[in-house]
Amino acid sequence: MSLLVIAWKSIRERGLASALTALSVALGVMLMVLVLVISGAVDSAFSQKSIAYHLIVGPKGSGLQLVLSAVYRMQPAIENLPYLYYKELQKDRRVESAVPMAFGDVTEEGFFPLVGTTAEYFTNDYTPGKKFRIGKGGKRINDDFDAIIGSEVARQNQWIIGSQFKIQHGGADGTHVHNEKFTVVAVIQQTGTPNDRTVFVNIEGFYAIAGHETPLGEVEERLTDFYASDPERLKSALDEISVAKAEVEAAVAQGGHYHGATPDAAKEVTAILIRTRSDFDAISLRSDLKEGYQAMAVNPIVPIQKLMNNVLGNVKKGLMVLTGMIILVSGISIFVSIYNSMSDRRREIGIMRALGARRGSVFGIVLVESIVLCVGGGLTGWLFGHGLAVVAAPYVTAATGLLLNPWAVDPMEFVLFPLLLALAALVGFLPAMSAYRTDVADALSN
Repeated sequence: MSLLVIAWKSIRERGLASALTALSVALGVMLMVLVLVISGAVDSAFSQKSIAYHLIVGPKGSGLQLVLSAVYRMQPAIENLPYLYYKELQKDRRVESAVPMAFGDVTEEGFFPLVGTTAEYFTNDYTPGKKFRIGKGGKRINDDFDAIIGSEVARQNQWIIGSQFKIQHGGADGTHVHNEKFTVVAVIQQTGTPNDRTVFVNIEGFYAIAGHETPLGEVEERLTDFYASDPERLKSALDEISVAKAEVEAAVAQGGHYHGATPDAAKEVTAILIRTRSDFDAISLRSDLKEGYQAMAVNPIVPIQKLMNNVLGNVKKGLMVLTGMIILVSGISIFVSIYNSMSDRRREIGIMRALGARRGSVFGIVLVESIVLCVGGGLTGWLFGHGLAVVAAPYVTAATGLLLNPWAVDPMEFVLFPLLLALAALVGFLPAMSAYRTDVADALSN
């Protein structure tokens, strides 16, 4: 009869105590697996793999806030930039693609963030090497009040192509609902990014909403401040405002209202997503924007890496230490369980020795018991952890937008079982030595 079979029979004789000690290991490993799965999803979402742009251009301020606003839609915008500045960046020889974004409103149902942008946003990768996929029957945003919605927006609001909706200013506590209605023309297939929880509209339609255009007098003041260090560009911008003012005044003089398209001079954007022709161009453009004007260019990876390392990274380390302590305490409970059972098993060990079992065999049986409890509990916890992740994945995605891969194996999981094996050998050594030193005559006489 093999040592494993004998050890298993011994474990079954103490079924309840063995099950509880193995369960404590399983719970610790299960928690560790869940931490690794969730942190893996967070790392994937907040990493270079999730951002297909070299630079985010926005008003001077916090780089982290700009990235969280423009890419993740988790923070309010800092301020706005002149639309004329976006047109300038488009013409820069270093820029391959410049995509404007305008924020500020949410949907009346579900309070999903609204982003005014151009069709170019959907022709670019949403992550490096991955293109947007539009559901069956969808089309590009062409008309002013066309909208493309993310998969989570469609699921939670039960919107389909042709659904119409209104938007309101600000967040969930906003009180002003705009009269204009947008029509869903496409639904984006799931991406596992904040795009799933976003509503995209034609930027021209965004400007056409009452109150979204900036009064020309106010724009003139902002442009004067923005281009204060470049008189030539300031003159060009003010000339465009003068033309726009003349058109508005002519319409009013005829006893009517100005019904033309919003002049470029009266438009503003919240952020501009930039793809440069090379990494060097990105560095050059970013350096240029540091000097003069009121704009800045941020490499989206840098502030996110700081956030991950300084905040989320420490949280992950803390959780890993906590689960590691749980597993260690579980190992101690295995030690206590087996060691306390030695006094009850002295006669059993004595009989085994009398029937010819060697000291090394008795030592091995106790050590195998410890390994079975520790590694077996760990394997059970590993399966439960990934199984629970499978069940929780749809709910986590719906609540946070994170796309979980429940069966993704973190490299740390490959280290887990060798560590459990070492822990089992460590906690089983003293009970095994106690069995090894058992005196046969004394055990049988008592």
